[in-house]
Amino acid sequence: MDSRNRPNETAYQPDYYAGTEAPAPGVPVPIAPGVHWLRMPMPMVLDHINLWLLEDGDGWTVVDTGLCNDATREAWEQVFANHLQGRPVRRVICTHMHPDHVGLADWLCKRWNAPLLMTQGEYLSARLVSAGMEPTGTEGLLGLFRAHGASQEHLQALAGRGNFYMRMVPTLPQSFQRLEAGQRLRIGAAEWQVIEGGGHCPEHASLWCAEHRVLISGDLLLPRISTNVSVYAIEPDADALGRYLRSLERFDALDASTRVLPSHGFPFTGVHGRVRQLREHHADRLQAVLQACAQRALSSAELIPLLFKRQLDTHQLSFALGEAIAHANRLWAVGALRREADADGVLRFSTAQPAPAPATEALARAAAGLAMPLAA
Repeated sequence: MDSRNRPNETAYQPDYYAGTEAPAPGVPVPIAPGVHWLRMPMPMVLDHINLWLLEDGDGWTVVDTGLCNDATREAWEQVFANHLQGRPVRRVICTHMHPDHVGLADWLCKRWNAPLLMTQGEYLSARLVSAGMEPTGTEGLLGLFRAHGASQEHLQALAGRGNFYMRMVPTLPQSFQRLEAGQRLRIGAAEWQVIEGGGHCPEHASLWCAEHRVLISGDLLLPRISTNVSVYAIEPDADALGRYLRSLERFDALDASTRVLPSHGFPFTGVHGRVRQLREHHADRLQAVLQACAQRALSSAELIPLLFKRQLDTHQLSFALGEAIAHANRLWAVGALRREADADGVLRFSTAQPAPAPATEALARAAAGLAMPLAA
């Protein structure tokens, strides 16, 4: 297939319809009917998270919470003091279990005597990991990464870091209200539907308002960076990338004029172009993995330089290895790769059968949900 017959990644450009000036911490900005945009800082390479404050009759609904740290709490206190107009927070919705989304859920829920709403998969996973229950703790992670060829240096760095999640999410509400796929929530004057997705986490909940054509996408659809899709020790054979790619189909079905409110980056339009770009991105990565594994059997750790060209710190390297496993597992799930343990117990991937370059590209595109060539 001639690559000139399909657009490359630069063919998609997000339309940042609200501009590229972010709100100051603790200062909400109206972004859609009944929706206010908050941005909170994070002390890492990805240095911010977008949160959403929804008008809810005589109160407010919060969507995602930010990290559990003093800076985020102080920003929230500024919101409470200056922007709630005397109305209380009625409920807290968390799209998923990651620390920047659920870190302050317990604090917010106690502060306002408000319930936490999450999918069951996200809530229970958060409880497991925050309790350090293996294999979701450090030992489980080390075991998974050792099996996929991580270096002793990387394993030692991870062991020294300890349970990062427990520090970032020290407490969680003791109960929750379950969100389910397709569920409709009345929030103020608007109705929001839960769109469930996976791959980035167990049961991510995005929120879709058909009336205003607004999607709170969480981490599943971001305008520029690709969502991390990783495999974890509790489900080591998971086809996480397959789940994520199937999740994208639900966004591809939305109206072309949809305004996307992502957790990172700026609100944008162009949902269909972004979905297509993400599929192309993963197809290219899958093809690179297939070509490399056709030369010799490789561990997932050996795939990292192929998939990530930049220098990675310990935190980023963990995401990178989880994502390398996800790409190898995707090809293993569709029968394009074999997986065998070597004499040291390291899992290695090799092509199931030799294939010429066009067939390799076709396999990768099919695995990414792009079975047919694109028109010129």
